[in-house]
Amino acid sequence: MSNILTFRLAVPSEQRALENLQRDASLVWEDDRAALLEHPDAIELPIEQITGGRTIVAERVGGTVGFAVVLRREDGDAELDGLFVDPRCWGQGIGRALIAESVNLSLEEGCSVLHVIANPRAMDFYKKLGFLALVEVPTRFRPAFRMRKDIVKS
Repeated sequence: MSNILTFRLAVPSEQRALENLQRDASLVWEDDRAALLEHPDAIELPIEQITGGRTIVAERVGGTVGFAVVLRREDGDAELDGLFVDPRCWGQGIGRALIAESVNLSLEEGCSVLHVIANPRAMDFYKKLGFLALVEVPTRFRPAFRMRKDIVKS
């Protein structure tokens, strides 16, 4: 399989495949497994996030290896609403590349800040990419951290 990553916006016909990728990536973590299996609706990718051009897909020869969802916030900033990488491809820089593509999309839309609510086990990943932890916030299954990254055109 080639290591060259390409990026594009998702299309509606791949909604289920992206949800399956999200499920595979999420169920790796034993502490999340029971809650996710009990609440399968937690792993849904709203079609509007695809048709609205909000979902970035990472591909290599052979198929999709990850995706990110970037939403616009009412305050004009951007929100990374989802970032999932095929667990067979973890540690290969795909998440980092998806963050870079998310920053590019945000900048194209005039945003100057990218926010994320980070699972505690992802905190170090986001910190390495320049996100700052702001505050702990409640989420559906456990507390998480609101983080932000100031972004500028290079």
